[in-house]
Amino acid sequence: MSRQKDEEKNASGASSAEQYMVKDPEQFARNLAHMIENAGKAASAWVTPRERGEVRDSVAEPMADMVKTFSKLSEYWLSDPARALEAQTKLFAGYMSVWSNAIGKMSGERRDPGFEPERGDKRFQDPEWGQNAFFDFLKQAYLVTSRWASDLVEHADGLDEHTRHKAQFYVRQITQAISPSNFVLTNPELFRETMATNGENLVKGMKMLAEDIAAGKGELKLRQADYSKFAVGKNIATTPGKVVGRSELAEIIQYQPTTDKVLKRPLLICPPWINKFYILDLNPEKSFIRWAVEQGHTVFVISWVNPDERHGRKDWEAYIAEGVEFALDTIEAATGEKAVNAIGYCVGGTLLAAALALMANEGDDRIKSVTFFTTQVDFTHAGDLKVFVDEDQVAALERAMNEKGYLDGTKMATAFNMLRAGDLIWPYVVNNYMRGKEPMPFDLLYWNSDSTRMAAANHSFYLRNCYMENNLSRGELKLRGKKVALNDIAIPVYNLAAREDHIAPARSVFAGCRHFGGEVQYVMAGSGHIAGVVNPPSLKKYQYWTGGAPVGDFDAWVAAATENPGSWWPHWHKWIESLDKRRTAARHPEKEKVPILADAPGEYVTVRV
Repeated sequence: MSRQKDEEKNASGASSAEQYMVKDPEQFARNLAHMIENAGKAASAWVTPRERGEVRDSVAEPMADMVKTFSKLSEYWLSDPARALEAQTKLFAGYMSVWSNAIGKMSGERRDPGFEPERGDKRFQDPEWGQNAFFDFLKQAYLVTSRWASDLVEHADGLDEHTRHKAQFYVRQITQAISPSNFVLTNPELFRETMATNGENLVKGMKMLAEDIAAGKGELKLRQADYSKFAVGKNIATTPGKVVGRSELAEIIQYQPTTDKVLKRPLLICPPWINKFYILDLNPEKSFIRWAVEQGHTVFVISWVNPDERHGRKDWEAYIAEGVEFALDTIEAATGEKAVNAIGYCVGGTLLAAALALMANEGDDRIKSVTFFTTQVDFTHAGDLKVFVDEDQVAALERAMNEKGYLDGTKMATAFNMLRAGDLIWPYVVNNYMRGKEPMPFDLLYWNSDSTRMAAANHSFYLRNCYMENNLSRGELKLRGKKVALNDIAIPVYNLAAREDHIAPARSVFAGCRHFGGEVQYVMAGSGHIAGVVNPPSLKKYQYWTGGAPVGDFDAWVAAATENPGSWWPHWHKWIESLDKRRTAARHPEKEKVPILADAPGEYVTVRV
């Protein structure tokens, strides 16, 4: 009976106030003083590089774009008084419903939950969000406001699609930032923890904030994992191999065989230069590279340089010549083989597709099959990254890049994190700087933080020709003075998409299939841009879909596709063997005619920004 009364008491919003009271006022005051002291250090770490001229804020451009976007949205709603009144009435009705629920709870009435978070939203899991009338009111008022703002964008019929896309993105960023779960006084869990520790969590949090701004040299370098537990070449990127080639832009790594016989065709992997290649070699259990070696592939990987001012003028022609073609030359020198299977991942795949179109134009047929991992060649449905790409924003970015010859890696990392701010930004802000807790060690997030710079000419060429003008799919991309066309690529294509990919959406990858001139096998993996690719068979996770030719409507293809449990890796390997399953004696780097320059993973990958 007593328990039932307690539950009723909590349900009425009268949960114990004691947990929200200061336990030791003297200690609390001391900790507040320490917190302010650490906040001063954080402010100094932010201000000092700016006073020295080492950091220039570029807040004006994105803020101006956001204001311009919201101005267009406002224009639609305010241009018609009836429409504006309807929007205001809808918001007011939502607030009245929240207020009515709050009054009912405070008076002990049993009410329905009211406005609830979407399924999978982890921000409001603490029981107090529903039991305490104050926190429940905050939660519901926030949900009403954020959904109303989202509906304004959704139902603004006068917006062009690019402006609508940007407005949706900016609304999502703002609503995630102002969530009551992000602040000590409006988050019951943070409030309780602050009182229970007499503010010790805030002291630790401000100390970590100062450290992270200092680590970012004046910019916040948000820590997402305990990075001290990882070291490239020690417990990450450990598959044995040798660096057998080095240009200004790339090291070529050849991996040691683990089988007596290997496939006759070597395998070349072209990873994105936006991240480091070892996403495919995180650890022995999750390494695609190690697994491919175990299946009998002679694996070569391009490890891109982390560019600096020396590489500012290196464009796609340079990356093709000093990366892809240099790797093919190195493979031929090392193994004597001209026929190669190739893989391109993300933007590495886009570069590889352009290279293949150029090579077809020039009669270079060394690559006999190509596999694309979550790669876009048609940017019509390119996802949220298009928010950052229009003439004004790209021109501003080019001005910033041309000053140094490159784009800072933290800028690109921040852009990627913003695509999933609810998973990759705000949970860590709360955990690190308000709870004062170190994040857990996680190899994937260590890799995510190991960002790379973008060479100015290369990045500008990519943004303008792919995202802005879609020249690659239109046959208008120029390389070495000539236009290249994807339909000249007549070799077999294995095109892997990921169902929940927010960087290269599955629909976008599917759309790209129609541009190739040969047979295309389209496969859709479960999960997202990384987990959908890095999914070893041993984990028995996710699934993948296979079906007919990737033509017609994407949704129709998905509806008719066959769902297969587990990893797509064995399916891909069978496809490779169906093209040429001849085997030869294993190839060992140290027994070949090319010089050994270093042990894997090489030198370029260890350069951090």
